[in-house]
Amino acid sequence: MKIEALKKRLDRNRPMTSITIRMPEDVIEDLKRVAPLLGFSGYQPLLRAYIGQGLRSDLERLEGDTVSALIASLKCHGVSEAVINEALSEVTQQ
Repeated sequence: MKIEALKKRLDRNRPMTSITIRMPEDVIEDLKRVAPLLGFSGYQPLLRAYIGQGLRSDLERLEGDTVSALIASLKCHGVSEAVINEALSEVTQQ
């Protein structure tokens, strides 16, 4: 994902739209039960997080995002999260 697109994704004030989705009642009950245990205020934010994780994973896989691949490779080679974040911060400020 490009840096500008990533910045937009991290913006908490992005516009939202309402959707309707049919899901089994037991799945909703499980989401409601799990959400507070994971620190979410309700099942809808948890559901958005699950969708976002899956979407980011698929986009990375389908788009061949080199930045994400590089970050993953650096992590595999033992580069700390702090160093990676510092480097990303330097790049985005240029």
